[in-house]
Amino acid sequence: MSTIRFIHTADLHLGSPFKGMTDLPASHLESLRSSTIQAFQRMIEHALVSKPDFVLVVGDLYDGEDRNLRAQLKFQEGMEKLHEAGIPVFLSHGNHDHLSGSWTRVALPPNVHVFDDTVETARIQLNGQDVLIHGFSYKERHIRTPMIHHYPKAAGDNIEIGMLHGSVAGNETHAVYAPFTKEQLLEKRYDYWALGHIHLRQKLHQDPPIIYPGNIQGRHRNEKGMKGFYEVELSKTETALRFIPTSAILFEQIEVECSGIRHANEWLKHCWEALETNETNIGRIVELRLTGVDTETEELFRQAPENEWLEVLREHLDEVEPFIWIRSLEIERRSASLHTTPNGMVDSILATMEGWAIEDWQSTLQEVYQHVRISKYLEVLDEKDVTRIKRDAKQFIENELVRME
Repeated sequence: MSTIRFIHTADLHLGSPFKGMTDLPASHLESLRSSTIQAFQRMIEHALVSKPDFVLVVGDLYDGEDRNLRAQLKFQEGMEKLHEAGIPVFLSHGNHDHLSGSWTRVALPPNVHVFDDTVETARIQLNGQDVLIHGFSYKERHIRTPMIHHYPKAAGDNIEIGMLHGSVAGNETHAVYAPFTKEQLLEKRYDYWALGHIHLRQKLHQDPPIIYPGNIQGRHRNEKGMKGFYEVELSKTETALRFIPTSAILFEQIEVECSGIRHANEWLKHCWEALETNETNIGRIVELRLTGVDTETEELFRQAPENEWLEVLREHLDEVEPFIWIRSLEIERRSASLHTTPNGMVDSILATMEGWAIEDWQSTLQEVYQHVRISKYLEVLDEKDVTRIKRDAKQFIENELVRME
């Protein structure tokens, strides 16, 4: 059988509300809230030009089980364009957009095959031979059972592809749904595994390919870098993956070397030089980390509160197009312990914090995270947040000791 070519995408999260981003200016916030739709439209535009044999969409088309109506209509519009171009689509629903959710139904065109809540096999004939595609949709949000047991083993010479929205058993970095092991996938002897659910682009196995394409648009600071989908060329003997970027807005963390800086205008120049190295030509939301801060540069930064330095930088970038929004500013100060005498109480506090697990931090911060008005602006507390809070708390304590001496 000759080579086939298809698009593998997942985790569109159309209609994502982007919680915790309300500090953005109104125009930037509107661009961010439209970014998942724009990323999806870029995928459709690519498909209309490249004309793949078919498209696979592996779960979480929408961000919530209520399925934002605008997002559904935009998705339906995209499917209609693919229908007019004669491009079939095979899609499964995941934990975010499961079949039991409540939503206004939008009919999809006949080129779209939606997998049922039990594992089934769809067929498409290409070059006179069948291609078999196996998959299922989530009936409800929490699918904890290993659905991999219901996938049939490959038989015959046809190309066979598995679609599975789930995670590797035992990997607790994400909620574990429809768990599987790599060995279980390989036992099915499929030619390609199209995975979804994990937003980090990654290859679990080379031959046959077991692939997470990641999501098509970053949605918060833990989803940094360019997002997109894969265009796949597949035969019984070879596979070629081509990553196609789709992000409409980029989340980034950038470091600015600040050693030797003595004046505020020097600092602004260093920041701009670090920021302009990115040539993606799309809006960017940046966490800026100031490194290499020597004693005199640290003294410069002490002349104003950190939030004032942040506001000055935001004003400096206000007219830049595409926009650059500095989400946060972190100054890597020299350890204040160089300037302080030993302090048993402080050492005890720092040692206690160092020994806390994430559950201890959740307990300590629960008053903030449970506040009815504040909580909606906060992202879910994770290990990266704890590391940052621990670092900031330690820095605050040490800085106060320096100030008091």
